[in-house]
Amino acid sequence: MLAYADRISAAPGDSIAFKVSTPGIAGYRADIVRLRAPQTGRGGEGYRETEIASPASGDYPGGEQKLRLGSYIELPSLPVPLESFSLQVLAWPTLIGKQPRALLGAWSQRSKRGFGLYLDADGALALRLGDGTDVVDISTGIAVAERRWHLFSASFDAASRRIELSQCPLEDHSVHTGRAASVTRDIAILPAAPDTPLLIAAWSDASADGMAPGAHYNGKLEAPRLFAQALSREQLDQPITVEKAGKALLAAWDFSQEIGSDRIIDRGPHQLHGRTVNLPTRAVTGHNWDAAEMDWKRAPQQYGAIHFHDDDIDDARWQTSFVFMVPEDCQSGIYAARLRGEGAETHVPFFVRPPRGRRTAKVAYLAPTATYTIYANNKARFLASGTEMLRGHLLDFDVTDMQLLHHPIGLSTYCVHNDGSGVCYGTRLRPMTNFRPKGRLWNFSSDLFVVDWLEGIGCDYDVVTDDDLHREGAGLLDGYRAVLTGSHPEYVSLEMMNALEGYLKGGGRLMYLGGNGFYWRVAYHPHSDGIIEVRRAEDGTRAWHAAPGEYYMSFTGEYGGLWSRQGRSPNTLAGVGFIAQGFDASSYYRRRPESRDPRAAFIFAGIEDEILGDFGHLGGGAAGDEIDACDVSAGSPPHTLVLASSENHTNAFHMANDAVLVPNGATNALQSARIRADMVFFECPSGGAVFSTGSIAYVGSLAHNGYDNNISRLTRNVLERFLDPTPFAMPGKGG
Repeated sequence: MLAYADRISAAPGDSIAFKVSTPGIAGYRADIVRLRAPQTGRGGEGYRETEIASPASGDYPGGEQKLRLGSYIELPSLPVPLESFSLQVLAWPTLIGKQPRALLGAWSQRSKRGFGLYLDADGALALRLGDGTDVVDISTGIAVAERRWHLFSASFDAASRRIELSQCPLEDHSVHTGRAASVTRDIAILPAAPDTPLLIAAWSDASADGMAPGAHYNGKLEAPRLFAQALSREQLDQPITVEKAGKALLAAWDFSQEIGSDRIIDRGPHQLHGRTVNLPTRAVTGHNWDAAEMDWKRAPQQYGAIHFHDDDIDDARWQTSFVFMVPEDCQSGIYAARLRGEGAETHVPFFVRPPRGRRTAKVAYLAPTATYTIYANNKARFLASGTEMLRGHLLDFDVTDMQLLHHPIGLSTYCVHNDGSGVCYGTRLRPMTNFRPKGRLWNFSSDLFVVDWLEGIGCDYDVVTDDDLHREGAGLLDGYRAVLTGSHPEYVSLEMMNALEGYLKGGGRLMYLGGNGFYWRVAYHPHSDGIIEVRRAEDGTRAWHAAPGEYYMSFTGEYGGLWSRQGRSPNTLAGVGFIAQGFDASSYYRRRPESRDPRAAFIFAGIEDEILGDFGHLGGGAAGDEIDACDVSAGSPPHTLVLASSENHTNAFHMANDAVLVPNGATNALQSARIRADMVFFECPSGGAVFSTGSIAYVGSLAHNGYDNNISRLTRNVLERFLDPTPFAMPGKGG
């Protein structure tokens, strides 16, 4: 069973549309449940959910909904009858062979009508023509070079029925083996008028079932041109500008315009504007990029390319299966549509915020939905080179993991595309197999430990999300005495960062209960909260790196990469920043002398233990997975108190890439004292304060022994003081 919702956050009165696909399952039961605690064992141990009465609950018919991967450009139909014609396009192919890869044309596999320029199964430039009965394919017979710019052109003269085809590698700064090739051939047929619209990077009905576009191209394309005349090879041997195109020009698409949108602009006489489908990558370097500028906004004419992939997706575009209307009296919290049928089960989580403009509690839990979106359908955990060495143990799989491997539903930004390029766009508008309350404890499932703990200690709370914070800013948090994060709020937009800083400047209190938070800068899609962009620029612990010249995000034009490279380090906000990771076992904290500072007395009230958190569901301890350390030179406030630090990590813990300037042999926990999780506290000038744990594994210790443990007690001490309206005083200013 696969399913997703059209929104991840909703207020009372809002509706949520669920889209469900159940191949092989005739029907299913849907129920709305309130989630509390995650599954902590394979037998379902620890799991808690409560059914909520709703008109949406009931039995529904099953059925399969197809998920169509692959990006392309959708254009209008030809504006005039086309007899003779010419095509020209600049191309940087990245994955050739095995099957045809469409470039430009109006070709129908079903009707065998029209024309299409493409790379054939051998990687050579080819032209296909069909008259409705017969099909002719003409190829240069010479495979093009991958990751090299070429000029491709083709012409057809209806009077002589002659085809001319040419592929010419462009000169660049490297030595390569790309070969120029051309062919001239007379054919017996005249192509029939196309019965499909123009497409770029796909053919209209070439999917396996013939019902959707297929033959998707992998690589960059730039400056496609279409002429209503058979131009000579001499004319086509150079890129033709609009100014010199002449009266035969039908269309000249300019990808350097409106880069931040899905619109495609035609500078030709017929204004055959189009749109991208499934979000190919924009703001990428073109054939003429000379490295004089790195920002596409400053030299858009050098960023006139689009990178297409056969596994791109922005939205599954499934039909709605049922709708849940959030009741006006619905309590803020974490919910899910639970679907069951013929032994299968899945959950589609969502968050119910309080009514807009109202607070129903003094505490807000900030759900890291940006991070959930970025991690959605992460296959790198299974497929990345050396992943078992990284984790220090053999991989384990469950049924949902296997489903992800065998039923493609799009990638995460921790993956690379089929052509090896990094995935820079993440979307939640499709099934997300790792956004679930059961299975491996990571991100969403681990974060349920926080709300379970709040429920366990009897603390009322509201739930808000990254998506809400991005849209509404600091005003969303106004009035909350304390804001708690999840275990791994790694991905943050500028709007979110400004909102959190604004909240603290207004006297707010932040409890950062995780590790490796506030690390990467991201941008939300201008028209959809469900799609987020990340460019893994310069540095950082990462699954891939952005290509040269492609560090600026297409959605907003903002510089991508680490916040620490942009003057807004995690340390500045939270007092700690990412230092190391290790996934075999978690450790514990040992109290530091600063924990006995009178400023921290409230934190350790009733706690005599020196060792904190030598237990927990995440690796057996409170300090593990990805961990953060205090560093004044990296931005931690100088008055930060380091209350406790972890120790005795294994050699599977290694320092973050951005923490190592020169490669050396002392980057694991056995050899570097820098590898530790620091628990810190500091006051803010307007009466607010920050408490940070510096560890993803921390939340897994909260519920240990029925919430009766030193981690739970310490965290509760902090929360109770943060709920006290008495302002915190900056050191040296009284109090």
